[in-house]
Amino acid sequence: MSERKLGVGLIGSFRWAEKAHLPGYAANPRVNLVAICDIERDRAEAMAQRFGAKRIYTDHREMLKDPEIEMVDVCTPTHTHLPLSMDAIAAGKHVLCEKPLATEAEPAFEAARAAARKTVRTKLGFTFRYSPAIRQIKTWIADGTLGEIFHIHGFEQNSQFLDPDFPLRQVPPGADRNTLIPSSIIGYGSHLVDLMRWLGGEFGSVASTMRNFVPERVVRGEGEHRQKIMVEDGTAAVVEYTSGTQGLLQASYIAVGNYPGVEIRVYGSKGAAIARLIEEYGVAETLWTAEAAAVEFRKVDLPASHYAPGTTVNTPWAELYYRNLVRHFVDEILDERPEECTFFDGAKSQEIVDAVIKAGFERRWIDVPGTAP
Repeated sequence: MSERKLGVGLIGSFRWAEKAHLPGYAANPRVNLVAICDIERDRAEAMAQRFGAKRIYTDHREMLKDPEIEMVDVCTPTHTHLPLSMDAIAAGKHVLCEKPLATEAEPAFEAARAAARKTVRTKLGFTFRYSPAIRQIKTWIADGTLGEIFHIHGFEQNSQFLDPDFPLRQVPPGADRNTLIPSSIIGYGSHLVDLMRWLGGEFGSVASTMRNFVPERVVRGEGEHRQKIMVEDGTAAVVEYTSGTQGLLQASYIAVGNYPGVEIRVYGSKGAAIARLIEEYGVAETLWTAEAAAVEFRKVDLPASHYAPGTTVNTPWAELYYRNLVRHFVDEILDERPEECTFFDGAKSQEIVDAVIKAGFERRWIDVPGTAP
């Protein structure tokens, strides 16, 4: 393992950066947090002082000229992810970007191709891949513990926007307000799609239904009064994997449960496993498994080696998962380890989300294109 530190520059220093990204860098001894960039200088200064960044910028183009920065973290509003990431790639920087990279698949694929041309590494902020419970299920699938995989179910138990007076932030700029606006399937469903694809392989075809359940809401940045807005706040989909595995997926803003409220269930010929990434009673996640001959699931407590240094199952989920994500990306870059959860994976997730949306609007099965690298 190299003793060299990775120079990191962060773009966007608001709530999610403060809660997840920056603690991940501060806790990693292989990171040199060089700079924080934000259009609000006071915010950047406060975060730099708190987390030890050496420099601040208000223009990302100036930050990208900093030779000490090797990797750029894009933690900004969704519509800025793609252009900022492309600028970082053009500058020859490795890039970690929050999801979604783009709200359509083809631009995301082009970003992946651009990174390959520049020979820089990328990672999408699919936080839940870095859950110790999910990674254990991945191991059980790979080593044959669960046998042939029959079913994979992914659910979002999240009531974050059940209250119509809680400002909705997931509305893309320029969205047509006269028709259903896909939202939960993009914002939260993309996480489930990525996990289900990572665990089960490529999607073949999908069928879906999308609905608006809360017709009037307060929208962040558009005043304090409710307005009629046809936001898709619930999607259910059926999945046929290319392997023959069957899948179910539910994305929701209004299913009662804690945020993030992700649950993954895997059923195989030799056993089954359930990961509940739901922060309850001071525990960030739980893992359950059953053998084929048993009818009761038993709780599994993972050893300390499954957690990033300084974290346990009692660490708040955002920090727990992001410390792991940061650790993986830093090690991939410094130790030249195989890439995982790249921009290509983000593009594949968006390709599937696009198919789910099309299936919902057209009320029919849609084949997933299956774009190759």
